[in-house]
Amino acid sequence: MRGRWSFERSSVVAAPPDVVWRRVVTPAGIDDEMRPWMSMTLPRADLAVDTVCVGEPVGRAWLRLFGVVPFDYDDLVVTELEPGRRFLEESSMASMRRWVHERTVEAAPRGTAVTDRVALTPRAPLVVLGPLLRRVVSAFFAHRHRRLQRHFGRAEA
Repeated sequence: MRGRWSFERSSVVAAPPDVVWRRVVTPAGIDDEMRPWMSMTLPRADLAVDTVCVGEPVGRAWLRLFGVVPFDYDDLVVTELEPGRRFLEESSMASMRRWVHERTVEAAPRGTAVTDRVALTPRAPLVVLGPLLRRVVSAFFAHRHRRLQRHFGRAEA
């Protein structure tokens, strides 16, 4: 993944891949992962990641602190999609010149492995805050994975 900073987060949940996929691509599923710290409004309430036209701008998704206060936006573009398995979003945000988020959902022993790969390039003057921004975004994705495990259960080894 190309970007100034990148990281990967993966976890295994106790549900089949098709069940996990159906949840993680919906507005309700995305919002649940982000709560209580954030929420994201999609351009249409019925929009799911796996129903968009690949390569075409989806529209602006607003990020809200504590689900209320808008603090950033994401001009969403899904550039690759393998329904039931993988999506790649390559967008720009108010805070980032480049935001790349790939999520994969794959069968694993006793459940499903969910992996997020994120690369970001902050806008100037945020470049000086980049290491902090990377830590915050990485911690936020750790939170999202804890929420996934809470919803589906943690797969036991």
